[in-house]
Amino acid sequence: MTHYVNYSTAELSADLRYLKLLSRSFPTIAAASTEIINLEAILNLPKGTEHFLTDVHGEYEAFQHVLKNASGTIKRKVNEIFGNTLREADKQDLCTLIYYPVEKLRLVRQTEPDMTDWYEITLNRLVKVSQSVSSKYTRSKVNKALPKDFSYIIQELLHETEADPNKHAYFNQIISTIISTGRADDFIEAMCNLIQRLAIDSLHIIGDIFDRGPGAHIIMDTICDYHNFDIQWGNHDILWMGAYAGNKASMANVLRISLRYGNFDTLEEGYGINLLPLTTFAMETYPDVNLDIYRPRIKFSGRLFSESEIMAVARMQKAITVIQWKLEGQIIERNPEYAMGDRQMLNRINYEKNTVNIDGVEYPLNDTDFPTIDPADPNRLSRREEAVVQQLTNSFINSEKLHKHMNCLLRHGSLYLARNNNLMFHASLPMNADGSFKQVSVAGSFYSGKALFDRLDELIQTACRRSDNPDDNRYEVDYMWYLWCGADSPLFDKSKMATFERYLIADKKTHHEEKGNYYILNDRADICDRILEEFGLPIEGSHIINGHVPVKTLKGENPVKADGKLLVIDGGFSKAYQSETGIAGYTLVYHSRGFQLVEHEPFESQQKAIEEGQDIISNTVLSEFKAKRLKVRDTDKGKELISQVEDLNKLLSAYRKGLVKEML
Repeated sequence: MTHYVNYSTAELSADLRYLKLLSRSFPTIAAASTEIINLEAILNLPKGTEHFLTDVHGEYEAFQHVLKNASGTIKRKVNEIFGNTLREADKQDLCTLIYYPVEKLRLVRQTEPDMTDWYEITLNRLVKVSQSVSSKYTRSKVNKALPKDFSYIIQELLHETEADPNKHAYFNQIISTIISTGRADDFIEAMCNLIQRLAIDSLHIIGDIFDRGPGAHIIMDTICDYHNFDIQWGNHDILWMGAYAGNKASMANVLRISLRYGNFDTLEEGYGINLLPLTTFAMETYPDVNLDIYRPRIKFSGRLFSESEIMAVARMQKAITVIQWKLEGQIIERNPEYAMGDRQMLNRINYEKNTVNIDGVEYPLNDTDFPTIDPADPNRLSRREEAVVQQLTNSFINSEKLHKHMNCLLRHGSLYLARNNNLMFHASLPMNADGSFKQVSVAGSFYSGKALFDRLDELIQTACRRSDNPDDNRYEVDYMWYLWCGADSPLFDKSKMATFERYLIADKKTHHEEKGNYYILNDRADICDRILEEFGLPIEGSHIINGHVPVKTLKGENPVKADGKLLVIDGGFSKAYQSETGIAGYTLVYHSRGFQLVEHEPFESQQKAIEEGQDIISNTVLSEFKAKRLKVRDTDKGKELISQVEDLNKLLSAYRKGLVKEML
């Protein structure tokens, strides 16, 4: 606890200008004292619950369900409150109602013979859950979260109890009147949303919101409206941000991946990207060719495609893939400092023999029909390709919804975040084989460790800032593509991105992407300690939290590394990865009693969750509990509040010594 300190006149004189400014907000001794009392009380509340998710890859139904159930936090609360006093089926029904109030109410009204009785029972149960999840917050914070229509009523119910004989009739009358006035459904929905809101204090998204799954735009809508969140950009997020910034190679990659997974929902319905120019060009340029290697992976799309539609998507995918390789070749050519000359793949093709040279070995090509490539200048777009690229670029740049979501990513995002002794970044930190931080060239200067991340954060913000003169940020816009696939990018950190080889070379040894040293060394506690120190975090009790690399539990891989210092929580949210991982993702919950790493089984559908009460089956694979319950004062926010208390105590001393006059 912070006690009042009688500061000397000399100590106060150094801060006198600041204290006079502070006195405008707290003009009297009484006002400053009241604020100190308030802050000290807040410092002794339990720490708010933090929720960590990563690599959701457009799987919006699973994402929204995990968000609604707070990775099992709400279910645990219901079990704690009701224990053996409720049947398991009743507890599950209550949980489903909290997750999906509108949909569950619709089903209940179809089958429940006595709705008045059901309302009374359910409202009382929801009040108990609301009281529990709100107990770790100040009344002020809870009140700010309350829906306007029911704010006063919910306040009364949260802070009164029917067990109090003096308030028993008052409490019950509130419940009865809610029902008799026909507001029960609306009130239940408001209470359920409040429980979801208060179950989690802050949400951390550790990258890769986009690509593969069909609903990245829906996920972004949800995140951008969330009450308290931050994002550590992943490589797929940076790809979309690059497309938004006007990087044409990034845009081509976005389109290729979307077409590869049959994902039109995000492109067309989400962001209004007009694919007609690409469709027309592809149909006319590749009418009667073998398209087997470009067939989309439609089983992950959630949509039904006819064979003719599949072939149309395959043509589009081939067209944009060739355009992508050309645009990438152009970026490499004008940025020799990338040292990626060996990735100008179209330059390495022998167009007479239909082979490609990889590391001195000639490999036959799976596809030899490239009518738009000029062997003398293979990276030059044809006139029609140029027109298509420009039309697509305009679609990305002028999409209002994309503009909104990218601005949200820029305002709330960064490459890393160090908070409450946790260091969060999506993928990697470039390192040398000896565990030292690798020096990486950016715009002619070298950076490593934390300084590299800070410099790249600045570069990304500059790249995405619109300019009337493209030359103002051309280097930064080009670098957005390098961040997607460059060997020294902390979002990639592999020897190469073997997209070309996977499409066009049958020999799978050419598909191998050698991982950087971070992925080899990060199972060592001393390496993690070195990284934590670099970012200003204490060695004891701190963690590094990553995503990016799916943890293949089927092969015995463990998400917990380096004696518990590193947690890799990408376990396969994306359905495309689940055959390899064997599960459907990890999430992490950090509450006042410690950490819980939760492993999730595949989520069937929201419809099943609502109609049959099917929750995601989750198992806790790591519990790291603190001997002493964590309070707000133990957090980074607590340190800020303690500093504010110190400043207010100085102001009190200044008032009492007459150095600052009260404004009575």
